[in-house]
Amino acid sequence: MSYSAPFSADLRGKVALVTGGAGDVGRAISLALAASGAAVAIGDLNPDRSDALAEEIVAQGGTAFAFQGDVSNKYQAAAMIEAVRDRFTHLHILVNAAGTLRAAPFVKIDEYDWRRIIEINLTGTFFMTQLASRVMLDEGGGVIVNLASAYGHPLPLADHAPYVASKAGIIGMTREAARELAPHGIRVNAVCPAE
Repeated sequence: MSYSAPFSADLRGKVALVTGGAGDVGRAISLALAASGAAVAIGDLNPDRSDALAEEIVAQGGTAFAFQGDVSNKYQAAAMIEAVRDRFTHLHILVNAAGTLRAAPFVKIDEYDWRRIIEINLTGTFFMTQLASRVMLDEGGGVIVNLASAYGHPLPLADHAPYVASKAGIIGMTREAARELAPHGIRVNAVCPAE
């Protein structure tokens, strides 16, 4: 494959699912996983963007497929997991990169925006982590990576209270999931990038 990854790992024979896999960060993760040899399932709300990325990976000699889904909908989240298993049989790696934000001063945050950001960022990460961990329990282990943010801890981000709350929630949920799932061979980590 001619594109390069920012890290070196041998993931041949592994299957990875990346939610928000065609967005800015998700795209980079999808490409890096594919470059390392993993078969990559790209879940995204935008089918044109995810289809184009899957085609790019395949054109470079990798294995990928795309599907549309909303992680904040438990049924669609479950359908993503099942689509991966139908296509590749296993699920070894989940990267929860789906997320959204919208700026507004705290006193002017709209309830819909608050709920939608929490539902996608935190609840969607919960759904995907829980559903994937059930599969990984049956398969003897796996790896789950949740994208949090330095703005979830310890940095503030002006005019983004729902985003900050959602990312802080991901950090807390990840710690507890890691504690409970480690004895079963499932590693759960949060990555906290900054701008």
